[in-house]
Amino acid sequence: MSRARLALVFLLVGGAGAVESASPEETVRRYLTALKGNDFNAAYDVISKAMKHGQEREVWVKEQKAGMAFADVKIFDFDVYPGKIDGEVARVPNVLSSQDRLVNQLGLTEYELYTLVREDGAWKVDRQVIVEPGDVQKWFPKRPEGAGASDRGAVP
Repeated sequence: MSRARLALVFLLVGGAGAVESASPEETVRRYLTALKGNDFNAAYDVISKAMKHGQEREVWVKEQKAGMAFADVKIFDFDVYPGKIDGEVARVPNVLSSQDRLVNQLGLTEYELYTLVREDGAWKVDRQVIVEPGDVQKWFPKRPEGAGASDRGAVP
């Protein structure tokens, strides 16, 4: 096998592994970037089987589009914090800046906690909850001035 062909095989195999080995934080960033851009096909790729509720891609995508449009959801920004891994489960905090016409009409900052599970060797978003005010400090420690701002909403 020539060096060029060997390098190509290595890149292809390495590239596939890179997607599967995305960190929990990278997975949450991909998910939120997809939602922000209304790219529900991309979001489907990083959610768990449980979050899909047994729906095929087309059905899930159609329902998400309809729900987001009905609620007039707008995601302005997000800031993913370092997560905590415990075996096959990870919890990743996120600060979300968004607005919708049903729950967050005023566009208040939301402190979220994403739970991810390992499926087929990759981290998948399994659920999301709003962090109770008393638990905000536990999941969102103060960052030094300017830390995290450069990766805000970035996709690795």
